[in-house]
Amino acid sequence: MRQYFSLGFLLALVVLVQLITQWTDTAFYLTQLTMSAYYSLLIIGLCTIMGYAGQISLGHAGFFAIGGYLSAGLTTHNLAPFADNAFASMLNKAGLLVASQDLYGDPLLTLHPWAACFIAVSTALLIALALGGPVLKLKGHYLAMATLGFGIIIYRIAMATPYFGEADGLSGVPSFTLLPGVTVSGDFGARTSNYYIAWGAVLIGMLLLTNLVNSRMGRALRAIHGSEEAAQAMGVDTARAKLLTFVLSAGYAALAGVLLTHYNGSIGPSEAGIMKSVRYVAIVAIGGMAHLWGALIMGTLLNFMSLRGLFGSYDDAVFGCILIVIMLFAPEGILRLHLWQRFKKDKAKT
Repeated sequence: MRQYFSLGFLLALVVLVQLITQWTDTAFYLTQLTMSAYYSLLIIGLCTIMGYAGQISLGHAGFFAIGGYLSAGLTTHNLAPFADNAFASMLNKAGLLVASQDLYGDPLLTLHPWAACFIAVSTALLIALALGGPVLKLKGHYLAMATLGFGIIIYRIAMATPYFGEADGLSGVPSFTLLPGVTVSGDFGARTSNYYIAWGAVLIGMLLLTNLVNSRMGRALRAIHGSEEAAQAMGVDTARAKLLTFVLSAGYAALAGVLLTHYNGSIGPSEAGIMKSVRYVAIVAIGGMAHLWGALIMGTLLNFMSLRGLFGSYDDAVFGCILIVIMLFAPEGILRLHLWQRFKKDKAKT
């Protein structure tokens, strides 16, 4: 019951923030808050695999990029020259293609965003399934290095593939109509509705994950985090639990990539960069490894500050400094820092 109260409080806070921006004529903040929500969707998924299953992943920017790049590519590349192809005709009859015109009035035929989203997220899930089998047998820094290698591969593919725009990335990504009247787009007139769409996705994501961590699977994951050998001795299928959690977190990252790409109307190679993965791991550590709400709060706050340009060109350096401080003084996360209790203990000793 407590988890539903927390979700209700988050919903009320989301509404309150929007109303405050409306009353103070600062609706421009909603743009960064919307983007922060999509990044936070990735972060809470990463928190599940890191904080509960105890597996460090430095490749989640790669899954984010897989979702964003595939959805962008499928919804921007023109299929009109292949319209007479049997497969394209079948897709068109199924209503999976969208006919329009480009800037020059030429016919444009692209895949529907819903179909592109399905393909993008499914691809990320399959890759996570194939990668997680062998990789999750590794432990500690070996696992971190293996997932880091995966992230580097995705980054180089994005940089070197003409289909994905190489160093320029992809632009002109169309809006994504989720339901009639509910569209993910970067239009200024739809800023408020997109804010609620993004945070609605986060609320649903948090609901699913809080139910997961409080379920039998969640207890198994905590047992694995405590001692994998002991969990296995108690009958927990550790390999299966770790793999399913890894695939789930990859799905969260890919979905976040799809939605943010359609919101921004573009995606570039920086989204697949290694520093992005490092930043996500740092945010989870700052919020608390096994603390979904801490990861969500710190993910929203730090991403919002970064997107507002408060750190300037020292952005990555600031995240690095924060991570060092947290590891030294609050290894369980900043929200579990009990400075007052420490002060009282030190005072009692003196």
